[in-house]
Amino acid sequence: MKVGIIGASFARAAYLPAFRHVPGAEVVAIASSHLASARSAADAFGVAAAYDDWRAMLAAHKLDLVCIATPTDTHAEMALAALDAGAHVLCEKPMAMDAAEAQKMLARAEQLGRLHMIDHELRFNPNRKRARELIANGDLGEIRHVNIANVGASWNNPASRAKGDWWSMAEQGGGRLGANGSHQVDLLRFWLGEVQTVSGLLRTMVPNRKDKTTGEPWVATADDLSAMTLQMRNGAIAQVFMSGVAAHNIGNLTQVFGSKGTIILSNEDEKLLFAKGGQSFEEVTVTDPNAALEGLNPGIWNVSVVGALRELAAAAAEGRPLREGATFRDGLYNQLVLDAATQSSRTGRTIELTAGAVR
Repeated sequence: MKVGIIGASFARAAYLPAFRHVPGAEVVAIASSHLASARSAADAFGVAAAYDDWRAMLAAHKLDLVCIATPTDTHAEMALAALDAGAHVLCEKPMAMDAAEAQKMLARAEQLGRLHMIDHELRFNPNRKRARELIANGDLGEIRHVNIANVGASWNNPASRAKGDWWSMAEQGGGRLGANGSHQVDLLRFWLGEVQTVSGLLRTMVPNRKDKTTGEPWVATADDLSAMTLQMRNGAIAQVFMSGVAAHNIGNLTQVFGSKGTIILSNEDEKLLFAKGGQSFEEVTVTDPNAALEGLNPGIWNVSVVGALRELAAAAAEGRPLREGATFRDGLYNQLVLDAATQSSRTGRTIELTAGAVR
């Protein structure tokens, strides 16, 4: 499998170390808007070709798989071009700028018969999979409500980011809702099924910023704080709160409350705790064997990518659909929820998602 990657930063952190542990896969080219970044990543991992033009990369190579790790506003154009060039596609989250773009990506992939995956790698994390099993097996009983809090300090200091940093620009698809909310929505759907209603609140708490190097003032337009209340179609209520403007990094805490039991999972220590009603919590953590692989960067994101890439490579080699992981169809469902949260924040109304909206 000949692989091309667009976007050098996450490639260097996660994709390139992981591909060393994916049988039959060879990264042959990397493209970045900055040629120096592409060459640096390519040299570090023995990749032959580096480009500052992703179109030139697609034209120069017959690629079996293209991985896209670039700002959100570029995803649709790159994915459509890669699909047309004959490649399967792995795209970073959030899938697109809106559901209309996501729908085009899904339709083209299915029309051409290509494999398509969104990099919601936590579907391959053993603790998240174990949580899903506990829920599906009825160990928690009827799921009543879920609380998810993701609180950090990366946006708190007005001088913490470079001018025009795309994660801070709404017009480029930045913001906490897309960056973290897309993962939370996908996990909720992975565990509980589809979303029925969405109430959202998005705010830019620290719009006035200074370049971290030059001190030049600039204005952030994307949300650095966002919250959602989701009613799932199974009746559960999920509350998701995400902030990048706290004074301290608290991390990510997930609590799932059922009629018979409770799950608690914190990424601070990655311990999965479970208790039945009236009993004390017990640790039911599952160790990820991929964490011991040589050369991987630490952290659940970088480790879980291995499972996602292995499944994608195996499906391609065997000529079969994906058995695990989030597809473009999942990405579209997730995007509908994110779009509804944005609409709700703008209008002050709860948005109902139409059943069967995705075809």
